[in-house]
Amino acid sequence: MTATLEFHPLTPDRWPDLERLFGPNGAYSGCWCMFWRQPGPEFHRCTGADRKKAMKAISTKGERPPGVIAYRDGAPIGWVAIAPRADYSRLAHARVLVPIDDQPVWSITCFFVHRTARRQGMMEKLIGAAVDFAREQGATIVEAYPRPVTEKVASTTLYVGTERCFERAGFAVAARPSDKRTVVRKLLKKPRAKRARD
Repeated sequence: MTATLEFHPLTPDRWPDLERLFGPNGAYSGCWCMFWRQPGPEFHRCTGADRKKAMKAISTKGERPPGVIAYRDGAPIGWVAIAPRADYSRLAHARVLVPIDDQPVWSITCFFVHRTARRQGMMEKLIGAAVDFAREQGATIVEAYPRPVTEKVASTTLYVGTERCFERAGFAVAARPSDKRTVVRKLLKKPRAKRARD
């Protein structure tokens, strides 16, 4: 039988699913996907428990879902963080990833894929789900900051995704601010308004 894949925004009722996916390590070394949401000094002052508490507050009491969870046969297997760039305080203070123009963009900042779902094209599927979510929220541009990987690297360094994966998902390179970061973008068309039937 073919496994059933589903993608859902992280609404408050789905917080236990993110806990289950991230596990006791909080995804990567207790990050709890707060790396981009906290300025460097604050992030390094916090413990994993502090970051978990902060992410739970964003996920259950925030203005909007902070990302999308992938499910296979009902079990959470992947995560992608996406939000307006302004939600990520680390980007606001970035020396390398400065805005390339004044367009309002949504940013894909982070992925986490369960070990049982890696090397199966899950990252590309998560990108597609993130783009769909952003479009539904009114976004017109989605941006990301992947690594331009040309050789084998540790999987933990690929939490931002790879340039090739984004290109396969329809993104184009918009800037190369360093040898370790690329800015990629995808322009979104607004959904067509449904015509009223006579």
